[in-house]
Amino acid sequence: MMRIEEANRLPLASYRDLFLPSSLDPLPVSVKPQLAHSIRFESCSTMSPDDLNACFNLIASSSANAYATSSIGWSPVKKRKEMKLPDLRYLLLESRATDRSDKRIEGFLSFMLTYEDGYEVVYCYEIHLAPHLQGQGIGRHLMMLVEGVGTKAGVAKSMLTVFVENQAAMRFYEKLGYSEDEYSPEPRKLRNGTIKMPTYSILSKSLKDNGKGN
Repeated sequence: MMRIEEANRLPLASYRDLFLPSSLDPLPVSVKPQLAHSIRFESCSTMSPDDLNACFNLIASSSANAYATSSIGWSPVKKRKEMKLPDLRYLLLESRATDRSDKRIEGFLSFMLTYEDGYEVVYCYEIHLAPHLQGQGIGRHLMMLVEGVGTKAGVAKSMLTVFVENQAAMRFYEKLGYSEDEYSPEPRKLRNGTIKMPTYSILSKSLKDNGKGN
């Protein structure tokens, strides 16, 4: 089995050949027949500044408030820095009007093969879709691609962080088989007796029948 460090050193094309299907499509998109959608696999070093900005804008528009009100906090500078982590990989959802050549990013998922609490995992950092593309099965399709990466890489589990206030996202992940991870933050009792609930949860899904997953 290839080690995490070895996998992350692979050239992008070799990484894709080993861990992703030959075609990242077809996408279950029927919202706008006049638009063509496709998925592109990239790393931060191969993405254009415009692509990175488009991904950042999707995060900011959908999650900046949730970050700001959580214990994690919202920092555009820190988020942009995180988005450029060398081992982070991206699945970019592009749309193009059938009568034009210009393309735009309307969604993405970023992930990394890494270690969490001693386990080898594939960690989903961000998944965001433009509002008009939500509820079409695209998010599930992207998650299945990432879980496939984890399975082919031989890691123990797939992991992600979700804000507790985002109940729609919690239900989405639960339908995919995710549950609270053993290392997810627990409620804390303060000195005055108040119970402080965590603002986010860490979810995981075992990718090995005999592995050390959740």
